[in-house]
Amino acid sequence: MIDLLYFAWVRERIGLPREQVETNAATVAELIAELSAREERYALAFADLASLRVALDQELADFDAPLTGVREVAIFPPMTGG
Repeated sequence: MIDLLYFAWVRERIGLPREQVETNAATVAELIAELSAREERYALAFADLASLRVALDQELADFDAPLTGVREVAIFPPMTGG
């Protein structure tokens, strides 16, 4: 079981701040593909991976990062200063 956390417009498009999922995905990219295939709201939220960042257990990671042993995946747009 993996906890997924969504922030900013990602949360708005999906309609949830967090959820738990069972997955066989080996990487973040595979998890995103699984979620995108679920429903249109996920597909819209994840349509442009270049506009997203991901953190695994609160550490920034790439979309090709393995999910082995990961408990939490956070998905969010890049942060800007201000």
